[in-house]
Amino acid sequence: MSPKRARASTGTPATAALTKAGIPFTLRGYEHDPSAGSFGLEAADKLGIEAERVFKTLLCDVDARLVVGIVPVAGKLSLKALAAAVGGKRAVLADPREAERKTGYVVGGISPIGQKTALPTVLDASAIEHETILVSGGRRGLDIELDPQQLVALTRARVAPIAG
Repeated sequence: MSPKRARASTGTPATAALTKAGIPFTLRGYEHDPSAGSFGLEAADKLGIEAERVFKTLLCDVDARLVVGIVPVAGKLSLKALAAAVGGKRAVLADPREAERKTGYVVGGISPIGQKTALPTVLDASAIEHETILVSGGRRGLDIELDPQQLVALTRARVAPIAG
């Protein structure tokens, strides 16, 4: 495969945004199993990375506005904590079709980076404890490893304890 084709096959809006911003990152690809029950845990297992360092991106409706919550794949998102982190009262998981429409990504491959619509973002505070974390690269079977502080800067995320 030529270098040009290799780039095209791994390029996503997330990788383009990171490259444009000059943020260093490492792509981590794996063969996605469509029958996997958890996209994030599958990534951690197949990449041989501790689940505490692999983060999932969840879209929620907080008082009628979409908000991105980023939490470790081994944990759960606390909807109450997410709502509080953005000054809201009530949060529910967003409709998957709405999440796909607003982000430009498919469920299971939603990256917090390079979304079609910039949304308020909250990163779980545990991410800051790690030198690098992994988030979706913009499609199933592709993760991006990067410094969590760089993720915060690029997405303008708040850092708060939102994992339950």
